Amino acid sequence: MKKTLISLLICSLLSAPSFLYGKGPADAKQMYYELKIYRLKDPAKNAVIDKYLKEAFIPAMHRAGVNNIGVFKPIEKDTAAGKMVYVFIPYKTSEQYFSVLTTLEKDKIYSEAGKEFLDAPYNDPPFTRYESVFMKAFSHMPEMKIPTYTTPRNERIYELRSYESATIEKARKKIQMFNEGGEMLIFEKIGANAVFYAQVLFGSLKPRLMYMTTYADMKSHDEHWAAFRAHPDWKTLSAKDEYKNTVTKANPYLLHPTDYSDF
Repeated sequence: MKKTLISLLICSLLSAPSFLYGKGPADAKQMYYELKIYRLKDPAKNAVIDKYLKEAFIPAMHRAGVNNIGVFKPIEKDTAAGKMVYVFIPYKTSEQYFSVLTTLEKDKIYSEAGKEFLDAPYNDPPFTRYESVFMKAFSHMPEMKIPTYTTPRNERIYELRSYESATIEKARKKIQMFNEGGEMLIFEKIGANAVFYAQVLFGSLKPRLMYMTTYADMKSHDEHWAAFRAHPDWKTLSAKDEYKNTVTKANPYLLHPTDYSDF
């Protein structure tokens, strides 16, 4: 009963309009996203996590009605290569998130298939810690999009970006810059296929937003970003005083999709 009441309270807070979403009321069709970030002390544990995600977690989520789950790892040149795993999970509503938690608890196939990961020895865990970031899609891109490429998966680049702001008001202005300001449209014009744009609701380093753009390979990535920086719309937008100092820290993460990722 206590768990149900807490879930209902959080759901009501998530569904309430927020001035951070941009002008006007929140769009009821905006999706919610969870990003799980696993940190590994031992790179050899990748095999355990891969097996869990591929054979237990993703199939169970599909059975629960959640599809398009992305699993990504840092590119080879990154110092975090072999030490991080990113799992992107889209939900149609906040209620679906809580419903799936209960579904997984009752899924015996999932429990058995994921036992090595879920019930690992306390002195030999598969990860050191993991962070769960919960987000709501921007109103001008309320649903995620799945890119399609013909290049091998180990060449494709998925760039995850985290933008932190100094204050809540500056964070609101940065979200507005993406939405009404047209920053997302610039990415669309240059062909930088975006998976999602979202405001972080729960998680560390708030206030912040996160988004992901994708490219066929690293060459394409570099060319698209050069085009973005040189685009006249970006030069005009970034010069506006109202959007000055809206980001205090920008962290880009270059990732490859795993061979079992849904996209």
